[in-house]
Amino acid sequence: MTETKHCAYDFTVGWAGDMNPPSRTDFVSLTLTGQGSGIYNNSKQWRRQSCWRKWKLLSRLQRNLILFTVALMLVCGIATNPSVTEHFRGLAVVAKEEGDHALKPVIHEVQPELDKLNRPLVPESPSEKQKRAAHKRGPPGLQNRLQKKGNVSDTQVEKEEGEKPLVNWRVAMIDQATERRTAKEAANKVDVPEVEQEGHSHKEPVDRLEAVRDAFRHAWKGYKEFAWGKDELRPMSKSYGEWFGLGLTLIDALDTMWILNLKKEFEEAKTWVSTELSFDKDVDVNLFESTIRILGGLLSTYHLTGDTLFLDKAKDIGTRLMPAFNTPSKIPYSDVNIGKGTAHPPRWTSDSTVAEVTSIQLEFRELSRLTQDTRYQAAVDEVMQKVHKLEGKQDGLVPMFINTNSGQFTHLGMFTLGARADSYYEYLLKQWIQGGKKETALLEDYLQALEGVKKNLLKKSSPNRLTFVGELSHGRFSPKMDHLVCFLPGTLALGAHHGLPAEHMELAKQLMETCFQMYAQMETGLSPEIVHFNMHEGSIGDVDVKLADRHNLLRPETVESLFYLYRFTKDRKYRDWGWEILQNFNKYTKVSTGGYTSINNVRDPEYPSPRDKMESFFLGETLKYFYLLFSDDPELLSLDKYVFNTEAHPLPIWPTAQ
Repeated sequence: MTETKHCAYDFTVGWAGDMNPPSRTDFVSLTLTGQGSGIYNNSKQWRRQSCWRKWKLLSRLQRNLILFTVALMLVCGIATNPSVTEHFRGLAVVAKEEGDHALKPVIHEVQPELDKLNRPLVPESPSEKQKRAAHKRGPPGLQNRLQKKGNVSDTQVEKEEGEKPLVNWRVAMIDQATERRTAKEAANKVDVPEVEQEGHSHKEPVDRLEAVRDAFRHAWKGYKEFAWGKDELRPMSKSYGEWFGLGLTLIDALDTMWILNLKKEFEEAKTWVSTELSFDKDVDVNLFESTIRILGGLLSTYHLTGDTLFLDKAKDIGTRLMPAFNTPSKIPYSDVNIGKGTAHPPRWTSDSTVAEVTSIQLEFRELSRLTQDTRYQAAVDEVMQKVHKLEGKQDGLVPMFINTNSGQFTHLGMFTLGARADSYYEYLLKQWIQGGKKETALLEDYLQALEGVKKNLLKKSSPNRLTFVGELSHGRFSPKMDHLVCFLPGTLALGAHHGLPAEHMELAKQLMETCFQMYAQMETGLSPEIVHFNMHEGSIGDVDVKLADRHNLLRPETVESLFYLYRFTKDRKYRDWGWEILQNFNKYTKVSTGGYTSINNVRDPEYPSPRDKMESFFLGETLKYFYLLFSDDPELLSLDKYVFNTEAHPLPIWPTAQ
């Protein structure tokens, strides 16, 4: 029916001749009559007609833009829905595994994926890490997580009553990877220790020695390409760092290459020593670091090769370091200018650390024996005699600092087996062994110090009662333990092997377990620099790590002690622990272009934050001890014939000991 409209107009207009025109109505009356009442009543039908009319009035471009925006918002909403993403992830896993055996729950501690063991570290930027945070299960901050053993995923395998275990897809994939070996791994012969799982076991080919050689070659590749002849490699930036300007990494690694039978690499390094290495430089060097790394490395390489080139270089650097002992107290200065023949303490203090002045004896004593020049041994022996008589000890424990002018301990009341004191205790025993077990004062100081450790520093953690060595400050105990303290299990075992009480070996085993747990309880499987042990009953985990202490410098102490414990006990678990650590070094610190890097955060496996530095001791100590740990040859550097300095350079036990 055709709609009709009726309009009524009412105008009232004044006349021009009136002085006071009549009032005027200022409106127009409009009446519309249509279908129904013809009046707008806000009905749904009216609104639909109005919206459709507005939509039709839009241009085609405007309508397309609106439709595209709505579709995009719908897709984004679906993609960010957690349940949907988990569903598609599950489908991806099923598709990937199609044709293999079915996924099964993992209820044991999972090893890192074998197909990632030799994968170089690919650093991930913080922004990329944040993008994935929305999909991460569990609390965002690692500091809020429960500490977990190994690298198990945040989401644990759960089992509800009457149902099959819920399978964490990521852990299941790791388990699949553990059982399958890629072509690359087969080529590298990276092994897997025997694994018992749900009533069955399997054992795959073992060539751990070759895995260590591969690690060394990879580290050497980076050093040779980006830092040849320099002190340290910076693998991330493909550059180098200088400390003394003496080829520190190269010299530190000489005997490692010889022991690992890497002849090509050794000959390259030997040529550099012969043609390029000169100590006639106007440069300040640290007495302790130069002694243990350079003098010790050259002496060790001479003994292994018989090449007098290295003995001549050792005598040269040893002689240039002697001005450090020209002090009022005969306690050496920390720094020496090897070109000018002068020495001085640090700018900020006249103190030296006790570890520095008492951990140079093995090297200078051996230099005297080889050259028949007694002044080297006389200088370092005098230091030990003075420290032996000093007051300020507590049950054989020594303070951390000693003044080069007065010859007295400073900072009294502070005792640790960590930084600044650690190798004092190590060298007491090793000098006694080196000299034929005749210097009883050294043995007495060592045994007294161990009693002081047991009385003042040895405690148990909660809840697992791990034995650890803390620190003492003016009578107050701190449950702080440096990774450096992990030299102690090996030293204790060495002493027991050389006739000291059997209880030393038992303590060594307890502390070895603790040092391994410092690795195993971290998310990357790598130990931090410092840990604090929980001692309160009811603690959730044994270990806490402060933010500033979460770095790993590729240190050797735990691997060193694993080597000693395996040599003396033949317990395979020590090898397996070492293998786990090596795998994690490969997983989190290996750099694709060559070299390994220390990292800032062992608690963040997603982004461990590379520090871009490979310390010389990674080649000089860490990889050497890995190789010795995995070797089945007890005569390879027999511990009845050699004693290792604190930089892992083997020196012979003097013939008078036999």
